[in-house]
Amino acid sequence: MSAIDAAALVSKDAPPERPEGVRTLRAGKIVGEMTADAEGPPPDDPARRTVDQPATLVFTSGSTGPPKAALHTAGNHFFSADGSHRNLPLAPADRWLLSLPLYHVGGLAVVLRCLWAGATVAVPGPDDPLAAALRRTGATHASLVAAQLRRLLDTAPSQDARNEAAPASMKALLLGGGPVPPALVEAAHRAGWPIAVSYGLTEMASQVTTTAPNAPLDALLHTAGRPLAHRRVRVRADGERDVGEILVHGRTRFAGYVTAGEGGGDLREPFTCAFGEDGWLPTGDLGHFDADGRLRVTGRRDRRFVSGGENIQPEAIEAVLRRCAGVAEAAVVPVPDEVFGQRPVAFVRRSGAPFRPAEDAPPLRAALRDELPGYAVPDTFHPWPADADARMKPDRERLKRRAREQAEGKGG
Repeated sequence: MSAIDAAALVSKDAPPERPEGVRTLRAGKIVGEMTADAEGPPPDDPARRTVDQPATLVFTSGSTGPPKAALHTAGNHFFSADGSHRNLPLAPADRWLLSLPLYHVGGLAVVLRCLWAGATVAVPGPDDPLAAALRRTGATHASLVAAQLRRLLDTAPSQDARNEAAPASMKALLLGGGPVPPALVEAAHRAGWPIAVSYGLTEMASQVTTTAPNAPLDALLHTAGRPLAHRRVRVRADGERDVGEILVHGRTRFAGYVTAGEGGGDLREPFTCAFGEDGWLPTGDLGHFDADGRLRVTGRRDRRFVSGGENIQPEAIEAVLRRCAGVAEAAVVPVPDEVFGQRPVAFVRRSGAPFRPAEDAPPLRAALRDELPGYAVPDTFHPWPADADARMKPDRERLKRRAREQAEGKGG
């Protein structure tokens, strides 16, 4: 709230801490007052917006640092929805389940795609399990992150028959919000879910690349598909290797970041930009294109660290851990080390049972040694924090702090 000089917060409850002068407004009261004040027929001319008019402020996930307020224009959202539709068609009779929070771009994009297509936003009940919500609403489309997909497959009545595992109404199940373990994608594909794997970011108004409908399993397992309409993607190669930083551009690229005190209340004024003179936005993600033009995302540039002179990419370790039996989620972060400079430690969440380091870590170490060099095997394995939101990306800065605190405690 402080970052954008917020004047009001729309919420059912007032948060215990908020900047001075920020009011809390209840959504139900706002809608009621708007309805009561409405008199006569609707205006003949609907409100019109130009493509370059400011439309929304959406905070980034903050998984690698403080969240930033990204300013999108009306055009960003329009072209995002249009490009999505050209790949995953959405018709007026369709229903997209609102399975992601509206304060993230993935949830907001669901609403805007439905507005673009004249489709229905299917809103689940507050206590609806995901599988029940899909069936109750008759959803044709849904957007999920990896943790949601895992829960969905765990609760599906059967993995053998498509009409049991996936409702007959389903046309597309869009996966995003971070890497999805290949074993999970394969299980969903085998169960008949119409999977589409995507790569996107808040600054690009959601999807950038997405696999095509009925894409081959190999493409779903190892790529995030091709760039959608109105987006451009290139890879800035790192030396002689094909892998490099992913850069994005196009009509869905946001206008810039807004911070407190900038713009003087007028969002047309200058604000913080993140792109170079040529307009390309460096994402910090690493990847390359395969022979078929599909994007393979391999990790984050700012997560790579050096241990004893060796480069370590945490995502490579996490990918092996996620393939291990019983592992639902894994995150690897560095901690300071007097000998090697930095060493990897892992946080692990098991499926259906607490992670017990003494019993569960040895087989994970063995699996890692079979696939990775010894310097990449984490020194320590910690249980996944109980207070972490399983629906969203792990907060790596928070995990780093926790790992350092536990290392210092062990040392003392």
